[in-house]
Amino acid sequence: MLRGLYTAFTGMSNEQKRLDIISNNIANAATVGYKEENVTNQSFDEMLTIKIRDGSESYLDKPIGTMSLGVKVGEVYTDYGQGSLRTTGNTYDMAIEGKGFFQVRVVDKNGKETIRYTRDGAFKMTSNGFITDADGNYLQGESGDVQVPIDAAEVVIGKDGTIYADGAAVDKVNLYDFEDYDYLEKVGDVSYKPLDGAVQVDATGLIRQGYTEQSNVNAVSEMVDMIAITRAYESNQKVIRTVDTMLDKAVNTVGRV
Repeated sequence: MLRGLYTAFTGMSNEQKRLDIISNNIANAATVGYKEENVTNQSFDEMLTIKIRDGSESYLDKPIGTMSLGVKVGEVYTDYGQGSLRTTGNTYDMAIEGKGFFQVRVVDKNGKETIRYTRDGAFKMTSNGFITDADGNYLQGESGDVQVPIDAAEVVIGKDGTIYADGAAVDKVNLYDFEDYDYLEKVGDVSYKPLDGAVQVDATGLIRQGYTEQSNVNAVSEMVDMIAITRAYESNQKVIRTVDTMLDKAVNTVGRV
């Protein structure tokens, strides 16, 4: 019976982790550039079960098979699939159609600079002409921080990332990609940093000016999964209550005999 408690507990813990991830996906369903997260499940290593001192087998210990003691979270991974493009009409909004990431320079409160990669192309121009994201991180181009003349009457961004101000090329937004996304670590909701061993490759995506890439979360599918997880969680709760009732009877009723 105690084994049933452990099995149900691991099931509840696993479903709680899945529920947390799905809740985060739903919360970011409208976040520009957000990529859906998923989780894999795996069972604990199987253990050998042995029948001990059973009179039917001349009191000899005998292996009778294997059993698992429950499940655990295997791996949390990110789905980097393309999100839908939404037109905004904003000059500095950019969406990547295909593979690739924007590169932004992040400066923390201590003045430390780091490079991050993102699919969030909801950019804006500062009073000095620099192009930044919603958090104030600087978009990177061929010459470093991308800067556009503040008095430019027309700014056009080509599919290759070249920025034209009143017809003259002023900079180029470079896209970056990686050979294996397993070497990217998520920072926040829409930013990533490469880990040791990450190999950078040429990006094949194109830039679409006046668009943003929406999240690739399917809200309907996530809600269906949430309902299924809730039911599985409740089933494990019932198992624990049932085992608890059986233990209570074993101790307080059978124990009196």
